[in-house]
Amino acid sequence: MAISLSVVVLLGIILVIMIRSGSIKGGPAVVPILFGFFLASSGMAPSIQRFLNSIAETINDISF
Repeated sequence: MAISLSVVVLLGIILVIMIRSGSIKGGPAVVPILFGFFLASSGMAPSIQRFLNSIAETINDISF
């Protein structure tokens, strides 16, 4: 849960920066927001969550 929340916050910050810098306008920014919203309520959501969790675990297991 903490990883999901962190990713949402990070992506939200990136989206705000992109809107403020002018690389994406507010209107087109609504499209990926709605896409993510509807994708999260689809049947693919558990598979995507498992995939992201496995990536997070792999990154966590890397030792320097």
